[in-house]
Amino acid sequence: MAFKLEQFEDRPVQAYFSNTVQLADVIASILEHIGASEIVISTFSTSEEFLRRIWRLRKEGLITSASLICDLKAARKTVHLYKFITSIFESVHLAENHSKVVLLGNNRYKVAVVTSQNQTRGNRFECGIISSSPELYNTLAQGFALMQDKSLPIDGLL
Repeated sequence: MAFKLEQFEDRPVQAYFSNTVQLADVIASILEHIGASEIVISTFSTSEEFLRRIWRLRKEGLITSASLICDLKAARKTVHLYKFITSIFESVHLAENHSKVVLLGNNRYKVAVVTSQNQTRGNRFECGIISSSPELYNTLAQGFALMQDKSLPIDGLL
């Protein structure tokens, strides 16, 4: 099943429930609709496959700046990917984090994705809610700010 995002003007809240859709597919589809954007991502764990997709979107100019917050328990894996991660993200932090949220924003749109999926390929059923509500985006952005205040920059570990 290919992921198909509808126009936010028609459907400001959308959802997916699938064992074939990957979070990077969702992000790419959103960026096709809203254009170049800043991105903030929280996850428990990430993978090289996901990072390569984000790197390509940056190279294409669809991502203008990027921040990442991963869980402290997944720090060994995150640190292993340190050079690649820091070539993609301006800001990388580790925190006690289990959230899986993506915020994409530009001058016209503020889009939030709340998902069950880590940034790894498990080929399990995952679900997510996509919203273009500025209020929801702002609420989640405040949560990111609180988490970042209680996080460690990855550079501080090396």
